[in-house]
Amino acid sequence: MSQRSIERLRDYLVQLPPQAQALLMREFERAIERGEDTSVAALVLEQLRQITRGPEDGGRRRSGESARLLYRPLEPFLVGGNAPTRPGQIRRASLMPVWEWLARDGAPELVREYEAALERSGYSETSHEPEALVRKLRLAAANAIFNIATPGPGGDKQRALVRVGPPDVIDDLLPIATVFQAREALDTLNGRLPRYIQAFSDSQIAAVGASLNVPTLQTPQMLPFALSLIMQRLTAPWQIIRLAIKMAASDDEVRVAATPYGIAVTIALHDLAGLAATLRMDIRRGHFANIAENLKTLHDGVRGLRTELDLRNESTWGKQLASIRADISNALQSEIDSVPGRVRRILRQRPDKDIPSGASVDSGEVEETAALIDFVAVCRTYASELAINEVTLRTYSELQHYVERATEALVQSLRGGDARTRAYRQMQVSAAIRFCDVLFGHDYASLMSRAAENAAIGERKPSRAG
Repeated sequence: MSQRSIERLRDYLVQLPPQAQALLMREFERAIERGEDTSVAALVLEQLRQITRGPEDGGRRRSGESARLLYRPLEPFLVGGNAPTRPGQIRRASLMPVWEWLARDGAPELVREYEAALERSGYSETSHEPEALVRKLRLAAANAIFNIATPGPGGDKQRALVRVGPPDVIDDLLPIATVFQAREALDTLNGRLPRYIQAFSDSQIAAVGASLNVPTLQTPQMLPFALSLIMQRLTAPWQIIRLAIKMAASDDEVRVAATPYGIAVTIALHDLAGLAATLRMDIRRGHFANIAENLKTLHDGVRGLRTELDLRNESTWGKQLASIRADISNALQSEIDSVPGRVRRILRQRPDKDIPSGASVDSGEVEETAALIDFVAVCRTYASELAINEVTLRTYSELQHYVERATEALVQSLRGGDARTRAYRQMQVSAAIRFCDVLFGHDYASLMSRAAENAAIGERKPSRAG
């Protein structure tokens, strides 16, 4: 590439957020490992490393890159934020404290040897020396963690754990060590799984079950991570419960819970609860872009657990599912109830004397309200399973009747009235037509739009004649 092209590439990469830069680095490093597009990958990696490794914090950046290579097997299981983790997950925030402990107390000599080898190879795992060292360091890290985190004699273990980090970090120690120790078994499972599983059918369940039939993956510590890998390939992650039902040879929750695969139901319920919390937060913030997709996922998951598992209302799983449904219902109902009021505020036909000069309708509020009307329509699709059937049907019917009547009245208002308020009336009509488009479809909205144009033309003609 020419120098000008490299500068343009660098300018583009600099503008990317840090998360996107890190993702690109990981993908190009993996491409080099596979032997794909090595020239392009090497060039982009060189630019990214120069961008992310400033002179004032070069040591910290290099340390972060060293840790990232070490932690690569953990990537599928990392979660951010402050939400509680479930089996098969590790907090991303725990990684650097553990790395610092390894460099200080856990395996300091091996960490120094590993970092020196990475320095020589330009912080790449493509050469033989760093690859062998990173495998050696992972095993040493696992042994060091097991040594301080497993119960046993010795009064200094608690003191050693405190040196690692806060309680959340300590909770993640054994999962990190377990994944390090089972790296090869997880890689083998990952390679055998289909890229996408649209429907977790009996034949696919049998194939996945055979791939899981490895002693390393069958332990209570490793099985949740193996199941998490499988869930990432499922178009509908809740379907992981089918594997538990198959292994128990029954849909009775008692028999399913008695098998090691019962953890799959716990994982599915946890993820549905997390999605319900995300839905609630999106509604509070007025973010409706992903509402339809999230509602469908929740609806399908709740229905799947209710129909494919024989859950008892008083059981732990039964109570968790009931709590999820109630959480969803409460979040949706409060927002659904507010929509008719917002529509009335925009479309209410006030007397001319009550409309101040220069009054206008906020286009942003109109679009927000239209999104809310669409939100009610989406809720109507999934209302029955999410326990919002009555409020959704009532609100949607109320919106249809009110918007239809209000639109007709506003169109008629264009034929007369004070010229001072005509611009405001036209804004109201435009808002009403926008709502009609959502409620009744494009054809009806177009019809009302032509009626409004004819009404406005009919009003202008007498004015010119006078």
